[in-house]
Amino acid sequence: MDMQEAARRADGMLDRTLGAVVPEVQWAHDTWTSGSCTVTRRRTVTTVISEERRGAFLGVIERFWKKSGYEITGVNQDREMPSVFARTSDGFAFDLTVGHKGQAFFDVTTPCVEKSDVAEPASEPSGPAYPYGRIPTPHVRSDFWSATAPAPAPSG
Repeated sequence: MDMQEAARRADGMLDRTLGAVVPEVQWAHDTWTSGSCTVTRRRTVTTVISEERRGAFLGVIERFWKKSGYEITGVNQDREMPSVFARTSDGFAFDLTVGHKGQAFFDVTTPCVEKSDVAEPASEPSGPAYPYGRIPTPHVRSDFWSATAPAPAPSG
């Protein structure tokens, strides 16, 4: 696998992860990097995720990652800036961190692969395509994710 193939796979993992969030959140591609043999793809959520709903949001992601066969390698249960970390069996490292004003940040770093050129992500963001590094703090309201009442317990 070369860096472009690994980046494409990382993009697919991000697509599927964000697709598992119901109701959907708005996100944008964020700055991505390539090293000597790895690629890191990033997405930033612009939907407001209230403090009361952050645990539910991380829970949705953690359950999806486990269902996808990823190993959960760490969980930070900080009330304001929680995070969850996972790894695939072939070495892709995933993390979700909730930061300032409840903004969620997703990163996937590939394992070391064959050096190659890497193209921009091909998938369309679910909201505006902001310039890299200029994504605003969360501002999109969601009846569910932005609510200040605790999330109902998942059924089933």
